[in-house]
Amino acid sequence: MKSHTSLSISILLVIATSVAMTSCGSKTADATWYSQYEWANGLDLVPHPSIDQQEFSNQYAKNKLYWDKTFEFLKTTDLDTISPGRYIIDQGNVTAFVSIGKPNPLDSIKWETHDNFTDLQYIVQGKTLMGLAPRSEGTVTEEYDSRRDISFYSVNGELLEAVPGSFFLFFPSDIHRPAIHVEGFDEVKRVLIKIRSNTPAE
Repeated sequence: MKSHTSLSISILLVIATSVAMTSCGSKTADATWYSQYEWANGLDLVPHPSIDQQEFSNQYAKNKLYWDKTFEFLKTTDLDTISPGRYIIDQGNVTAFVSIGKPNPLDSIKWETHDNFTDLQYIVQGKTLMGLAPRSEGTVTEEYDSRRDISFYSVNGELLEAVPGSFFLFFPSDIHRPAIHVEGFDEVKRVLIKIRSNTPAE
C-alpha cells in the first residue's frame, strides 16, 4: 500500500501510544497488547488515540478473523487508486465502502450508534472531523432501526480531526458523528469498513 501522509508513521505511532497510555479508564486496560502492534500485521497506519483500547482488545479476541481480514485489506490495497464502491471482505461480516466527494456539513450529520457492527473510518485524502462520545452519555432521539443497524442520539461530544495516516474505530459503545466537512477540503476520499461485533451495547 502506498504511503498516504508525509508524516512519519513511526512518529505517529509513538504519539498515539503515548497519548493512549496516559488516558484513564477502560482505554488503557490493554495498553501492552495495544502498543505492541502485532494485531496490525504490518499495516503502516496507526490507530487514533481516541480508540478505546479495552473494547478493541475484546472485539479483536472474539472476532480475530474479521479484524485480520480488515487490516489485510488496508495493508494490501492501494487506497490512493482504488475506485469508489462497495468491497466484500468477508460476506456478511466485513465490508468496505470507498467514497470520494465533499463531506456533509456538521448540522446535517446526526450522532449515531450501531449495535451489530464496528465502524473503521479512514481518510485517505483530505481532512474531516469525526465526532465521538460515550453511548452512556447520550439521549436517544430516534429508536433503533434493525434493518439499518442504527440509532440516533443527542449528546455533547468532542470533534476530532481526521487526516491521512491514522484511522478511527467506533464500537457499539461509542456514539459517533462521521466525516464532517472541513472548510477548504471539498474533495475527500474516505474508506469506511464495517466489522461485525458480537457484543451489542447495553
